[in-house]
This record gives sequence, structure tokens and C-alpha cells, in this order.
Amino acid sequence: MSFERSHEILSGARDEGPSETAIVTVDLDAVAANYRRLRDLAASAECAAVVKADAYGLGMIEVASALWNAGCKTFFVATLDEARGLRTLLPPATIYVLAGLMPGTAELYRADGLRPVLNSADEIREWASFCATSGERLSCAVHIDSGMNRLGLSAEEVDQVATAVDLWPALTLSLVMSHLACSDEPDHPKSDAQRKIFDRLRALLPAAPASLANSAGILLGPDFVYDLVRPGLALYGGHPRRHGENPFQPVVQLKGRILQVRNAAPGETVGYGATRTLREATRVAVVTVGYADGFFRALSVADGEEGFAGYLGPHAAPIVGRVSMDLITLDVSLVPESFARRGAWVELIGPNVPAHALAAHAGTIDYEVLTNLGRRAFRRYIGA
Repeated sequence: MSFERSHEILSGARDEGPSETAIVTVDLDAVAANYRRLRDLAASAECAAVVKADAYGLGMIEVASALWNAGCKTFFVATLDEARGLRTLLPPATIYVLAGLMPGTAELYRADGLRPVLNSADEIREWASFCATSGERLSCAVHIDSGMNRLGLSAEEVDQVATAVDLWPALTLSLVMSHLACSDEPDHPKSDAQRKIFDRLRALLPAAPASLANSAGILLGPDFVYDLVRPGLALYGGHPRRHGENPFQPVVQLKGRILQVRNAAPGETVGYGATRTLREATRVAVVTVGYADGFFRALSVADGEEGFAGYLGPHAAPIVGRVSMDLITLDVSLVPESFARRGAWVELIGPNVPAHALAAHAGTIDYEVLTNLGRRAFRRYIGA
């Protein structure tokens, strides 16, 4: 989405028109409220925000602006391009790039005042060399792998750089961090094991603020909070734990529009592949959302299955047949015609259907639901 288009929506220049087939509504007040709740849970630690992947698919410009106005001053993104775009939007912000230092990119970081998250001994050496050559002690974070075996320095690499006394005077180590693998399961022993490894390895490096907790990590309690927390999913109303109630406000709604309501006889089939055969006379509503809009094909419902249901007002309407690129079909036999009519809107994510519930039906997680919301739907930002 262009900056001009985003500004038009933010300023309320127009609302959806009669030609719109799908609407994604993002509640920026809810984003800000979730940030403040996370900040309170983090107590004395700084609460940063992870806004990678276009703020989890909800719009970097709008979301980062709302977070900044709510008091957030430190942001994490995945790539250097994301960071440079965010720097244009928020010149004073502290911005870390999780992908770290690709060869030859140090000058790009320096030019825009960005901070790489250094994930290997080689990256630390390259950054220190660049700092020494430029005569500037530029800031960076160091990422320790505490047992996830993804990005980060291994224990052997920590030992290597810890004794390389020529490296550290050249740069400014502003953060030492790691990432939890199983924080969405509160009783998983992996989290405590990672915390102990993190404490042991970071003690070998120069003293610096520490960060371990993501959204779910914050909920593990004060032992995991350290000096800075890095929530992502919870900001956007996602459920950071696998079970229990979600303590964060919903942020996103997705609605599709009914194009047609038709009557189908017993024995007829619905959709591609004829995977759903109707056992009785059925009223079917054809709705203008499909997998091109991020509504997963895995939500298809074949014979003998019960799956996801959209809502028309208070009335549930289950999917029948396959999800196609642009369309889904709902059984609206039990929905009053005043709700199930041509042009009416159907709630697919919202108060009745949280993103994590849709994710569970699709066999995935709400991170994937949010980041896959299609861009052809009308985007409406409210609040903030």
C-alpha cells in the first residue's frame, strides 16, 4: 500500500464503497491498548515493538505511528529494507534489524542510524572493523543462540568473541538478546533451560542491557523480562499462548460480501472437486473472499466434515465445499433472509471468530493468518 493511500485511509478521506468485496478493519486504539498492557506487564523493563512483515500484515505506517504515539520508542524489523522505510516514518526511533549484517551493508546501517542484530562471530568482526575504519562506535545488538538452533551465536562463538578484546572497544554493544522457542507453552521446561544458558553466555560478553521475552515470554513472569521486551503477536490481538483466554484486545476484523444466495437440492454438490454433497435442500450464500485474500484453502469442508463458520449478525453459517481463489460458500439455511441477502457482509474474523480460532480450523497459527491477509481488500483503520 502506498503512503498516499494509507494517509487517505487514516485521514478518513473515504469509507468503503458499494463496489468493495472485502474489508479488513484494523483498530489502532486496540493496538495502543495492547502495547500499554504489555508495558505494564513488563514493569521496569522497556517495552519495544516488533513490526516486521509490514507490522504482521496490518500496515507498518499506521501501526508504527500508533505505537510511537502510545510511547514506544524502540522497534524491531526483519530486514534492512523494512528498517529504512521505518526510519523515514520515525526519524527519532531506535530500530534493530533482526536479519543482521549482510556482507557489505554496514554503511547502509550507518547512513540511516540503524542497529544490526549481529548473529555470528563473523558479523561482529565485520561490524567492529567497519566501526574502527569509520572512527565511530556504532550501536548494535548481539544475538545469542540459547538452544533454538536458528539465528544467533553458538556457545563456541561466544567464547571466541568474548576473548577477542580488540573487538569491543570499536563498537557500542547496546543490547544482548536471545529468543525463546517454547514460550507459548507456559510449563515447557525449554524456556527455563534457555534462560539459564542465556545468563551464562551473556555474562562472558561486555555488560549491556539484556532481552529475552517475546509476547508469550512476557507472560512467563519477571524472570524472563530483563531490561527490554520484544512483543509482536500480542500487539495485534493474537493469542500468545496455546491455551486459555487471550488477555489482549482483538485488533483485526475481516468481512466478505454476499454476491448471491441460491437454493440447492439434495444430492447436488458445491464447489470445485464436488467434495461436498448436500443431504438436504440448502440455501447457499456465495461470499467474496478466498485464498487470494488470505482465507486459507485448508478451511475447505468436504463430506463428513464440520469446519469453520462465518457470522451474519448473531447467526453462524458454516462453510460448505472448497475455498477457491476469490469465493467461499456458506450454508445459510438457518439464517434469516434479512441477514443472508445479496450485498450483506459476513464476519470471517472478528468478535465471533478471533484470528486464533480461524487459525485452529486451518491447522496453522494466528501469525500466519495476520501476515497473509490479502491486499485487495479495502483497508479501514479506526482509532489513534
